[in-house]
Amino acid sequence: QIPKDPVQRQLRELAALSQQLQRVHPNVLAKILKQGTVYQNEEIVVINKPYGVPVHGGPGIKNCIADVLPILAKMLENMKAEPLHLCHRLDKETTGVMVLARSKEAAEKIRLLFKTRQVEKFYWAIVLGEPEPAEGIVEIPIVEKEVQSHQSHYKMTLAPSYRLCPEDGKVVKTRGNRNAESAVTRYRRLAHASACSLLELQPITGVKHQIRVHLAYGLGCPILGDHKYSHWSKLAPQKLPELTLRRLKLEQSKARHLPLHLHAHRLCLPLGQPLDLVCKLPLFFQKTLRKLELDIDKD
Repeated sequence: QIPKDPVQRQLRELAALSQQLQRVHPNVLAKILKQGTVYQNEEIVVINKPYGVPVHGGPGIKNCIADVLPILAKMLENMKAEPLHLCHRLDKETTGVMVLARSKEAAEKIRLLFKTRQVEKFYWAIVLGEPEPAEGIVEIPIVEKEVQSHQSHYKMTLAPSYRLCPEDGKVVKTRGNRNAESAVTRYRRLAHASACSLLELQPITGVKHQIRVHLAYGLGCPILGDHKYSHWSKLAPQKLPELTLRRLKLEQSKARHLPLHLHAHRLCLPLGQPLDLVCKLPLFFQKTLRKLELDIDKD
C-alpha cells in the first residue's frame, strides 16, 4: 500500500531505507553490490556501499557485507573465484567508496596503506548550521565514554588537551586521557542554505565515528540524520531548525526517520599508479540537497 500523500510516501521511503537491505536474500545483496561496482582490476574491486548495510555481522544483523563477499566474488569472476577481502570499514549508515581485495596479500598491502595514512579520503556531509570558520582543521583527541542517563549507553566524545580556567579564562593544558586517540579532520564548506551546510571532509586519522564527533562536538554542526551525536546525555531524534523542517516537508516528530547524510565521496589509493576512486551520492542524499537548495555540481 503506497500512500498517495507525497509527504507520507517520502516518510515511508526514509523509514524503509535502512530496513530494506536487511531483509533481502544474501544473493540479492551481493547482486546490488555488484551493480554498485565502480572499479576493478586484478588486485581490487571497488564498490559504492549502500545505506544501512553493516560491514560486519553481529547480534540481530541478518545481512552484512563480510558475509556476502564469497558470493560477490563468484558473481564478478567465476564459480571458482576466491572470496574477496575487506580492507577498511565504513559505518553501517555511511555510503560510498569501499575497497575490497581479491587476495589476502593485496588486502594486507592496502590495510597497511590505510594504517600508515597514505590513503587520502574525502567525505561529503550535510550538517546543521554553518561551521566557523568556513574551512579549517579540527584536531581534538577522541575517547569512548559511558553516558549516564536513564538508558546507559556508550559514545565517542572529545578529550581535549586544553580547557579554560574558570577563574581567569586562561587556557590551561589538561592531563591527557590515557585512552584517548589523536584525531584530525580537515573540513571546508561547499554550500550553505536552509540553516544547513554541505561540507567536504578529509579525515587524516581514522578513529571510530571521528567525523561525526568532530562535527557535532568540535564544530557544533552535527550531521543531518545523526541522532546519536546530536545530543550527549539522551537517546533522542535530532532536533531540526524550523526552516530545515519546512524545506524537507517534515514534522519534528518524524525527524527520527532521517538517514545519516555522510558519504565517502572519493578515495586516492597509491597502488602503483595512484587510483582516484569516486562514488556518486545516493539518491536520498541528492534529493535532500535539492530540497535544501544546497547547490553545487552534483557529480
